[in-house]
Amino acid sequence: MKIGGKLQALRQRRQLSVRALAARSGISHSSISLMERDVISPSVDTLNAVLDALGTTLPSFFLDLQPATPRSPFMRARDLPEVGRPDAISYRVIGMGFPNRSMLMLHETYAPGSDTGEAFSHSAQEGGLVVRGEVEVTVAGETALLQTGDGYYFDSRQPHRFRNASDKPSEIVSAITPPTY
Repeated sequence: MKIGGKLQALRQRRQLSVRALAARSGISHSSISLMERDVISPSVDTLNAVLDALGTTLPSFFLDLQPATPRSPFMRARDLPEVGRPDAISYRVIGMGFPNRSMLMLHETYAPGSDTGEAFSHSAQEGGLVVRGEVEVTVAGETALLQTGDGYYFDSRQPHRFRNASDKPSEIVSAITPPTY
């Protein structure tokens, strides 16, 4: 899914230069320029920071990118929107654009050695199940190496981090409520 054109149009409608948006968002102007040209795919946190500086949210941004088709309860893998970086951590959103969505469902894929970075928190609850590989999960300073079939559930206000500590791809199916994007 190409987002650069829409990101650029949104910035221009707000009459902001790339540098002004960089100052507001805390994201470098060169990164914003590369995102707008679809040269790089931003992480969820990076895109969220840019969209917040533009006065919008991830759900609003992606809702407009979805085709106007009748709602079906079924989604094909090829149609799930990609939020993240497929070469590092891929978040494929299940149910994006569903009206009044009250949870976020994700199919997450972690490349070997990938990491969400410094522990972060947000106002939600989340749970998930490792469906392939191994993922190291840290919540409020407690760390566990979860393997296929293992799960987690926690209050997302506690700082948390995910890392693929193995040399093979890992996958998680997760849910977050309320949806953070």
